[in-house]
Amino acid sequence: MFYFDPLYFILIAPAFLLSLAAQMWVQSAFRKYGERMNRRGITGARAAELILARAGLDDVRIETAQGFLSDHYDPRSRVLRLSPDVYSTPSLAAVGVAAHEAGHALQHAAGYAPLSLRTALVPAASVGSQLAWPLLVFGFLLQATALVKLGVVFFAAAVVFQLVTLPVEFNASRRALAAVESVGILGPDEMPGARQVLTAAALTYVAAAVTSVMQLLYFLLRSGMLGGSDE
Repeated sequence: MFYFDPLYFILIAPAFLLSLAAQMWVQSAFRKYGERMNRRGITGARAAELILARAGLDDVRIETAQGFLSDHYDPRSRVLRLSPDVYSTPSLAAVGVAAHEAGHALQHAAGYAPLSLRTALVPAASVGSQLAWPLLVFGFLLQATALVKLGVVFFAAAVVFQLVTLPVEFNASRRALAAVESVGILGPDEMPGARQVLTAAALTYVAAAVTSVMQLLYFLLRSGMLGGSDE
C-alpha cells in the first residue's frame, strides 16, 4: 500500500518538521510582539490606512476578517481584510501584519508582475488542489496510471501557485517595512519586532512550498513520470 511507502516519509519528514517549526515560530513571534504596544498607539487598521493614504490608494477598503491571522488583500475587490487581533490592536505585530497586507495593495497598484501572475493562477490552483488528491488516491488504489498522472498534473498546478507566491510575499514584506519606516509609524527600536513577525510569517510560505515540492517529487517518481519506473 502506497500509504506506508518509506520513500514518502523520507521525502516529506524534513519538510513536515520545517512546517511545524515555522508554525511554532510565527505563533511565538506574534504572541511576543502582540503584547508589545507601539509608542504612537497605532492599530493595525490605522497603520494600513496611513500606508495606503501615503500611496494615494484611497479606493482600497479596510475591513475585519474572522479567524487568527486570517489577514489578506483581495485584488479583485480591492479590499484589505484584517483579523480582529490585527485590526484593533496597537501592537508591533499588528502593525507588521497590517503593513504586509497593505504591501500587497501597493504591489497591485504598481502592476507588480508576480502578483498579477498569482492572481491569474488562482482558478487553476483551486481546481488542482481539489481534484489532485482524489485522482491520486483512486489512481494508486486502482493501479490506474492515467488517473495518477492526471492527478500529478493537477497537483503540479497547485505547486506552481505556491512557488509564485514566494516572491509575492517577500516583496510585500519589503514594501511593508519600508513604508512603516518612511511614514514614521514605528521608531527605529520598534522596527526589529515588526521585522521578526514578517520573517516568521515568510518562513511558513517557504515551508509550505518545500512540502508541496517534495510531495510532487514523490508522485512523479511513483507514477513513473520521473525516473522511468512506476515500481
